[in-house]
Amino acid sequence: MASESKPATIEEYIAAAPEAAQPNLRAIHACLAEVAPHTEQGIKWGSPTFTGRRIYFSFAAFRSFVNFYPTPRVIEAFRDRLAAYRTTDAGISFPHGEAPPLALLREIATYRVRDCEENDARWM
Repeated sequence: MASESKPATIEEYIAAAPEAAQPNLRAIHACLAEVAPHTEQGIKWGSPTFTGRRIYFSFAAFRSFVNFYPTPRVIEAFRDRLAAYRTTDAGISFPHGEAPPLALLREIATYRVRDCEENDARWM
């Protein structure tokens, strides 16, 4: 993050992020907000996070990419469809300058929301 003060909202977080990250941050934020309009949006652990009864997902800006964190269980469920992206056990990376796959993100986020609401799935 470029700013010295800590952002209090997702909008402030995006505005303080590197300029190259902002288009992907805005796109991911809008996608997740569409999938989970009933959740609370805020900053947790310094990152934009969607919460309800559980933590649904989070995303964050880095120097050359944006990460989306839907939980390891969800990443594993979509592992074959994520082969084209850099992944860790907990996150999926999208380089700046390349549009994130919003249709796939929508599916992943919908899966996570359903898992939380139907199965009371935990964060990690």
